[in-house]
Amino acid sequence: MHFLQITSFLIVLAGVFGAINYLYLKLPAAIGILIVALLASFGLLAVDMLAPQLEIADTARALVVSVDFSDTLLEGMLGLLLFAGALHVKLSDLRAEWIPVALMATIGVGLSTAIVGFGFSWITGMPLIIALVFGALISPTDPVAVLGVLRQANLRKSLETKIAGESLFNDGVGYVVFLVLSGMAFANTGHGGGHGASELDDAAILFIQEAFGGALLGIVLGWITFRVMRRIDDYSLEVLLTLGLAFGGYELAVALHVSAPIMAVCAGLLIGDIGTTHGMSAQTREYVDAFWKLIDEILNAVLFLLIGFEVFAVAFDMAYLKAGVLAIGLSLVARLAAVSVPVLALEPFRKFSRGVIPIMTWGGLKGGISVALALSIPENEWKPLILTSTYIVVIFSIIVQGLTVAPLAKKVGREPDML
Repeated sequence: MHFLQITSFLIVLAGVFGAINYLYLKLPAAIGILIVALLASFGLLAVDMLAPQLEIADTARALVVSVDFSDTLLEGMLGLLLFAGALHVKLSDLRAEWIPVALMATIGVGLSTAIVGFGFSWITGMPLIIALVFGALISPTDPVAVLGVLRQANLRKSLETKIAGESLFNDGVGYVVFLVLSGMAFANTGHGGGHGASELDDAAILFIQEAFGGALLGIVLGWITFRVMRRIDDYSLEVLLTLGLAFGGYELAVALHVSAPIMAVCAGLLIGDIGTTHGMSAQTREYVDAFWKLIDEILNAVLFLLIGFEVFAVAFDMAYLKAGVLAIGLSLVARLAAVSVPVLALEPFRKFSRGVIPIMTWGGLKGGISVALALSIPENEWKPLILTSTYIVVIFSIIVQGLTVAPLAKKVGREPDML
């Protein structure tokens, strides 16, 4: 199947599964599509076990493999999804929460990576540096999953801004940490050892280049686009400019070897706040908002459909499944530390909303980015274990945490909003 056929097939399935969810399951759209896709996948696996001569599972697996999930998300969909998410977070709201957001997206990601890495190495016997790679890819919360749930949860504004802002930025930071650690880990396994201090220096330079370079590029491209849009009063052209910024900026960031996710977030924040306020007419704002909401919904549906079908890439080994179940608890402990340490450190200086730690811990959903990063790891003896564990954590996070975070928020966070 060529690209257009595969795309058409995925959109048709997303529509069909979305209709099934709407009519029968009545769950949040993305989660419902994921569950229907999972049930369909397990159904095909069951049919294959009963009638192996049909080779249904092999055919489905070949189709899933033909859609390179890692490249499709990391090099295609991610820029649009992050830009769309950032477009609806106001800088004025984020400015009031920037200190806890920054700490959770940096120190929190580092702390979570270390806890998961050391714990997973102890559980599985995996070399520590490779276990840290797993920690890096499972630590960031997925803005696609998180922002989708936030629409259903009706959280208080300050708490919603913390969760959304942290999710948008820790995704980019986590991606950079993953690139640094995977470069060190698989260079080591390929050459029998590292280079000590020089290797750490290279890693630090790479981190600064990726993170700060991505932020600078996003701000520059967003500002240029904003200045052009101020001189135009044509909603269709201005929608096209924002689409060009998301697509072109992401690819330019990849070509310049800076963080494309951070670029997309910074550009989206600038256009979503300054751009909409000072560079668009009321009609243009309405069309830009509607267009990006539609893009977000469509790509979300396709992404969660793909996550459901990635079950065909998972190794159903009992030892791997046990490690995956243990990884769920490990990732929750790490998430608790990533949230509570910055919050407790800041509590003497500012007040937080009631229930902020449990809500942000349970609401820190993992998603497609973790699966894509796991798939992008070079082939080695530990990759099947990492991929299976990642998939189990992501499925648990989206379905169990995603469906229960709204009731949790209502239960533990009832008092009026506080900054």
